[in-house]
Amino acid sequence: MSTTPEPVPVPVPDVPEAFTKTVLEAFSARPGARFVLVLSGGPTAQKCYENLRQATAAGGPQQDAISWPLVDVYMGDERVVPPDDPDANQRLVRESLLEGLGAAGPVGSFTPMPTTGPVEDCVAEYQKNLAAVLAGPGIDLIHLGMGPDGHTASLFPNAPTLNAGADELVAATQDPNGVNPHPRLTVTLPVIDSARVAVFTVAGDSKQDAIAALRRGDDIPAARVKAQRVVWLIDEAASGAG
Repeated sequence: MSTTPEPVPVPVPDVPEAFTKTVLEAFSARPGARFVLVLSGGPTAQKCYENLRQATAAGGPQQDAISWPLVDVYMGDERVVPPDDPDANQRLVRESLLEGLGAAGPVGSFTPMPTTGPVEDCVAEYQKNLAAVLAGPGIDLIHLGMGPDGHTASLFPNAPTLNAGADELVAATQDPNGVNPHPRLTVTLPVIDSARVAVFTVAGDSKQDAIAALRRGDDIPAARVKAQRVVWLIDEAASGAG
């Protein structure tokens, strides 16, 4: 099965800088008073969030481009580990972005995925949170990565979570290939596709095969994303141009 992929642009000179520009453009174009931002984890995400923080924190060159008290932050996926675990995506978001905003912050709210207690309770709790978002302001921007196998968020190839129904907003999952450790929680495609902007950031030569599959129109999880606007920010190494 193949799908028609979203256009994949030529590599950008600096993925984190392009990410910051995309977020600020989305904030400026938001239809409501507030801005709902859904974030991810991983080394590329960390660099993106550090760039966004440095640009928009008090004293930063673009400190007036975003009003952080108007921003409500959620998570797109999470490892089922304690909130302060080194592998926790929420810890990465706090340390690389939220805690360094200084006088420009704090953000309006940060609602991480719960990871303590029975997993089914964690899923149910975040399901309620996201249902309220989708029934209300909606998601202005969701940030996504892509693994070497083409997974995005924690939606892995051939996983049943790829076929979640419209009312199944959050799912518990695990990498069926055992490459990525820890059980996980993830938003599903109905959540991602509801976003006004979905921005992928992809860096490194380990992603070349996944980018090639995307360009061919292969049915990898990332290719299934059909948000209102999909932005691909890739570097030369991931593109195979380096």
